[in-house]
Amino acid sequence: MSTRLPLASATDATHSPGMSPVLIIVVLSLLLGLQPVTTDLYLPALPALTTALGASMVQAQLTLTALLLSFGFSQMVWGPLSDRFGRRPILLWGLSAYVLASVGSTLTTTMEALIIWRIVQGAALGAAVMCARAIVRDLYASVEGARIMSKGLTGLGFIACLSGPLGGLLADHFGWQGTLLSLAVFGALTLGVIAWRFEETVAVRNPRALRPGTLLHTWWGILRNPAFLSFSALSTATYAALFTFLASSSFVFIQVLGLSRTQYGLVMSSMPLAYIAGTFICRRLLPRFGVRRSIGIAAWFTLTGGTLMGVLALAGISSGWAIMLPFYIFMLAHGVMQPCSQSGAVGPFPLAAGAASALNGFLMMVAAFAMGSWLGTHMDGTVRPLAYGVWFWSVLTAVIAWTLVKKHGKSSHH
Repeated sequence: MSTRLPLASATDATHSPGMSPVLIIVVLSLLLGLQPVTTDLYLPALPALTTALGASMVQAQLTLTALLLSFGFSQMVWGPLSDRFGRRPILLWGLSAYVLASVGSTLTTTMEALIIWRIVQGAALGAAVMCARAIVRDLYASVEGARIMSKGLTGLGFIACLSGPLGGLLADHFGWQGTLLSLAVFGALTLGVIAWRFEETVAVRNPRALRPGTLLHTWWGILRNPAFLSFSALSTATYAALFTFLASSSFVFIQVLGLSRTQYGLVMSSMPLAYIAGTFICRRLLPRFGVRRSIGIAAWFTLTGGTLMGVLALAGISSGWAIMLPFYIFMLAHGVMQPCSQSGAVGPFPLAAGAASALNGFLMMVAAFAMGSWLGTHMDGTVRPLAYGVWFWSVLTAVIAWTLVKKHGKSSHH
């Protein structure tokens, strides 16, 4: 008798708990929205926080890049744990740790301590986001999974819209501590909803999910799957372009272009509106064109936005509009790319959705960490590092969409 469970079942049945579709989308929105709250909300306070704690630009970047690296690595642990014990206990543990780390970061007096708390926060965040992607696979298959994921990411977009201006207002009125404390409040709210209303979505727990042999077999099976690699490459490239913008935008807009923290917060809140529009477009494209062709269409917008931003910077045009208008075009496409690529990467693995979601998230964060490290040493007081970074990843996203995804994407769901 085999000691290993297959990665996919022949029937590929989905599991339906007693939660309403509306509740599922609210849960997904909160869990996925925790990421922009954690990364975006404190950005308006980052220059002031850096000054207050007597830190360098490299240390300031570490508050974001170290968080994302722990976020990526932690998913590799949370994924198999959630396949073994279920999504609900992992969410309860992870969100409790998130609230604790958020309070700790608020009370810190040194940049070193803040970085440590942000690492803990990132690890806890990994449980929320990994479980959200796995929950979609637990409950839905094929195009329906991408459609539901796009609804959850619409919720993420609305939360991201509020994160920028709220961060700016809190930074202006309560200092950087106020922005960091708001993360604890949002985490506690999400924890409350999960504890109160969320029902387990794993139909059959895998009792062997944590055995080293099973883990290696599972991960090897996932990494050998062409659909997983194609969709993960796509989600990684498009996220890396977004991260390039997030990691450098507060310094570019506030210190290079001279915006106030509140103005910067408003600029940041306008960006997710294009993303939200993209998620609505995604839901219109999917029934008509399917996942692969929808991605192929969106790739033209990705390439156009990234190239326009890069060319304007190359021409020496340095203004807020020269960055934001091209980025709105990019974000429109990002709203199609993310739901399709995230659900596509996890699609072939109904019995190892946690592990597949974890690997997908890990790859995205490795690219983000590498980009954050590069930005920490290449920020030169101009808009060019931001613009060239977005341009590079946009070209790569389009190439992946038109080659790998076009070739291998059809095998994403059984």
